[in-house]
Amino acid sequence: MEYEIIITNQVGLATSPDLAPDRSADPIKREPMKLRTIALVSATLLASLLLAGCSNSNSVGDMPTGETSSDAVIAPFNDADSEFAMNMIVHHTQAIEMADVLLSKEDVDARVVELAQNIKAAQGPEIDTMNSWLDAWGVGAMAGMDHGMGETMSEDDMAALEVATGAEAGRLFLVQMTVHHQGAIEMAQFEIEDGENTDAIALAEKIVSDQASEIALMKELLATL
Repeated sequence: MEYEIIITNQVGLATSPDLAPDRSADPIKREPMKLRTIALVSATLLASLLLAGCSNSNSVGDMPTGETSSDAVIAPFNDADSEFAMNMIVHHTQAIEMADVLLSKEDVDARVVELAQNIKAAQGPEIDTMNSWLDAWGVGAMAGMDHGMGETMSEDDMAALEVATGAEAGRLFLVQMTVHHQGAIEMAQFEIEDGENTDAIALAEKIVSDQASEIALMKELLATL
């Protein structure tokens, strides 16, 4: 109320220049100017805060509140996806072990050696990829590996490959790896049918294509050895 009276008086006095008060000598009559200054500063701060808020929402791609960038990049997955990754890691690991056994031998057909090298080169990175999925999904790599496991080599099979030499080792490797690849294709087909994660399904399709081609090649090699 005091401020209203002062403002009214100032307006009235403004019509008579000779009667205008000395504002430098009266701090009370300078109060309306202070109020206008405070109001201007407050409005400026409010506008700045509103602009900052808009800028922050755009910087995260209009992501809903509470959603982190890591949440946004984890694609949906189901049990079939996690079982596929867990089981295929074990399966691929044994294939690499078989390739290593073959590559440690002498007098093996060069075409078989090249095949073993290609298997290692392809399946090693796939193991790394599937391990990264399991980490992102929060699934233990050694959990529940019984369901959906394709054909693998027994201890006796591995022992036979280890003691074989030369051309016989090459032939045994081709026979065992053909069976092993058929198991991988079976596992991959289950993933294609039942999986949900698009990346896992794409890898399963790649495994079917790659290993079917390698089976055809191994059968051709067996016919010539």
